[in-house]
Amino acid sequence: MSHLNTALWGVLPYVVMVLFVAGVIWRYRYDRFGLTTRSSQLHESRLLRVGGPMFHFGLLFVIAGHVVGLLVPEEVTEAMHVPERLYQLNALVVGGLAGLASVLGLGVLLWRRLRVRAVRRATQRTDHVLYPVLAAVLLAGLCATLVGPTTAHYDYRLGVSVWFRSLFELSPDVPAMAHAPLVFQLHTLLGMALFALWPFSRLIHAFAAPLAYLARPYILYRSRGGAITR
Repeated sequence: MSHLNTALWGVLPYVVMVLFVAGVIWRYRYDRFGLTTRSSQLHESRLLRVGGPMFHFGLLFVIAGHVVGLLVPEEVTEAMHVPERLYQLNALVVGGLAGLASVLGLGVLLWRRLRVRAVRRATQRTDHVLYPVLAAVLLAGLCATLVGPTTAHYDYRLGVSVWFRSLFELSPDVPAMAHAPLVFQLHTLLGMALFALWPFSRLIHAFAAPLAYLARPYILYRSRGGAITR
C-alpha cells in the first residue's frame, strides 16, 4: 500500500504536470489554429444561453475557491483574523452553490449536445472521454464540499492543501494525501486525469481567451463628412 500511495501522490502528479506542459507546447506549436472551443452556437443557441454562462461562471468560482483553499495556508487566514468557522461556512455555501451551478450548467450543455443532432454530429472523439471525466470531477468535488466535512469531520486545509503545496517544494507529503477521505482522493485523481486530457481536448481554448481585447485601443471610424467617431 505504501508503494501505491507513493506512486499516486508522489510520482503521478509530476507525470501529469509534464504531460500537461508538454501537451500545451506541442498543441501551440503544431495546432495553433486549433486552440478553439469549436463553437456550435449556429446550430442551437437557446439552451447554450442558459447552460454556457451557468457552467462557466460557476467554474470560475470553483477555480477561485480551489486557488484559495489549496494555496493559502490556514495560518494566513488566522493572521487576517478570519474565524475558521466563518471560512468553512463560506467554503460550504459559496463552493456548494458554485459547484452546483457548474454541474447544472454542464448538464444543460450535455443535454443540448445529445438532443440537437447538428451539435451531436459536431462532437469530437476526445469529447467522449472529456465530458465523462469533467462531469465526474465536478460531482466528486461537489460531494467533497457538501458531504466530506460533515461526515468525516475532515479539514482539507490540514491534509490535501499541505500535500498540494509540498508538490511545488519537490518534496511530496505523501501521508498527508494518503490519509485523506476517499472522496477527496477520488476528486484529486479525477482532477489529474482532467489535466492530462486538457491539452488534447477542447479545453485548450482556455489558453486562447481574447484577454488582449480588454486593453485594445479604440477603433476610429471616419464618416464621409470627416467627423471622427468611435
